[in-house]
Amino acid sequence: MTHQEGVDSGRAFGRQYVRYIGARASAGVALQMTGVAVGWHVYAMTGKALDLGLVGLAQFLPSILLILFAGHAADRYNRQWIIALAQSSMVLILAVIATGAGLGLLSRDSLLGLLFLFGIARTFDYTTSQTIIPSLVSREVLPRALALGSSIRQGAIIAGPLLGGVLYLLGPAVVYGVSALMFAISAALVASLQLSGPPQQREPLSFKSVFDGIAYIRNQPVILGAISLDLFAVLLGGATALLPIYARDILLTGSWGLGLLRAAPAVGALLTSICLARSPLRRHVGRIMFGAVIIFGLATVLFALSRSMTLSFLALLILGAADMVSVVIRSSLIQLETPDAMRGRVSAVNAIFIGSSNELGEFESGVTAAWLGVVPAAVIGGVGTLVVALLWMKLFPALLQRQQLRTGQA
Repeated sequence: MTHQEGVDSGRAFGRQYVRYIGARASAGVALQMTGVAVGWHVYAMTGKALDLGLVGLAQFLPSILLILFAGHAADRYNRQWIIALAQSSMVLILAVIATGAGLGLLSRDSLLGLLFLFGIARTFDYTTSQTIIPSLVSREVLPRALALGSSIRQGAIIAGPLLGGVLYLLGPAVVYGVSALMFAISAALVASLQLSGPPQQREPLSFKSVFDGIAYIRNQPVILGAISLDLFAVLLGGATALLPIYARDILLTGSWGLGLLRAAPAVGALLTSICLARSPLRRHVGRIMFGAVIIFGLATVLFALSRSMTLSFLALLILGAADMVSVVIRSSLIQLETPDAMRGRVSAVNAIFIGSSNELGEFESGVTAAWLGVVPAAVIGGVGTLVVALLWMKLFPALLQRQQLRTGQA
């Protein structure tokens, strides 16, 4: 991409898009800071790997229970206000957690209960946020907008784990409080957006309307293959849930080291998303996606076996880079091939397959680590990812053979 093309694309994205990705960056910082604080806080309270898995489960259950209804709401009501209200709820929940932590009133169970409520708000936020970008940019620049947005958000998210790790030295209440402030900033930015596009059709709530997203994806083998592949890759490769144990017991570092390790995948994702924004994928996107998942699995195994902080950081860097390639391909396919009236429900199904798998993957990693040990659990996850990638090549040949991201091209 030339300098002039970069300027032109920036103008094409517009101020509303810049405001939106600024909001997502602020929310991303807050979410990553919260993740650092919760992981270190819970493990410091109990010292049990299983409890780290319960943290993921507490946030995963709301997604399973409510995400299809969140998708229907995104197609029926004002999307930006759904996001703003969800993030405002997250502000209140984090304020309660910060107060409880500061006064020493939080137990493991009370914290898990609050994280369950946090997961409800996050379900509506995550699902609805996926539907807004096509209202902010044209279809022609959508793949580049997704990549550019990822690079800007990832740049901010890198600061989240690092800042969370450092602030944790002042106590978990400080991290939770700053996270609440960042979510408040995001909610204000989203509420100020001016969206374009046709008015949303308010389809009445029914069993059929709620599950229409599943029916649509079931009839689109390329989309089904892409999101299910990423589901199992993230589910089996959820070694990041074990980072507090790796940091303290294997790599012999502190909360600052945990923050550095959590930031590593974001660094890899940032570098990759910058490259994808400058040079969009044009050919062999199916093969590239499978290759990225295979690299993801290999990097997970490398991290699992590492005893060096430098090597572990490098493995997580590669893991994040590979994951970003998969994310951009999958997101572009879904956004370009889904009508706006269905986008919320399709995004909800995508969130079940992908977004929720992060928390479920944390639970799987915590349980497996409790049964077999930390290193064997991480190795098994990486090997499982490789097996799934090879199997999906056989099950979804249309995805493997996909050439272009744009609609209607093979």
